[in-house]
Amino acid sequence: MELLKQRILKDGTVKPGNILKVDSFLNHQMDIGFLNEIGKEFKRRFEGQPINKILTIEASGIAIACIAAQYFDAPVVFAKKAQSLNLDGEMFTTKVKSYTHNRTYDVILSKKFLGPEDHVLLIDDFLANGEALLGLIDIVKESGAVLEGAGIVIEKGFQPGGKKIRDMGIHLESLAIIESMTEDSLTFA
Repeated sequence: MELLKQRILKDGTVKPGNILKVDSFLNHQMDIGFLNEIGKEFKRRFEGQPINKILTIEASGIAIACIAAQYFDAPVVFAKKAQSLNLDGEMFTTKVKSYTHNRTYDVILSKKFLGPEDHVLLIDDFLANGEALLGLIDIVKESGAVLEGAGIVIEKGFQPGGKKIRDMGIHLESLAIIESMTEDSLTFA
């Protein structure tokens, strides 16, 4: 998606440790008009698939998933990284190691929001090592739902996540794939 690539080049910042900061428009301050274009692009790329549920993981994927969901006329469900008092009933659980936070989370989702009748699209902001997506895939499998695919805004193509997910036969659509990045340069695949 050329619009996304141009925005990354204009407003993104590469930090040590292969961290790309896009917090001025994607995942801290959010440019809603821009996210709207991202939502339309996900709908175009998954056109014709019987998606009736969007699944993401907290926190950065939620806004993107919500904007995209309006084009699929589907609800958004997000997996939580922490147990809270308002969660009740049976839960799907998995473990996810966050690349950005260098921490492993117990990720949970209420069983009442995902089941065999669902056709799921996973949405997230970044794909690096693939741990978040693998955790969500585990939850979808455990629920008996059909995984229709995964939509990622920015994939770090030089890290193994995209290959892992594609090698599983999952329809993965990344709107921008970064081939390499340093503090001085960034190239797209």
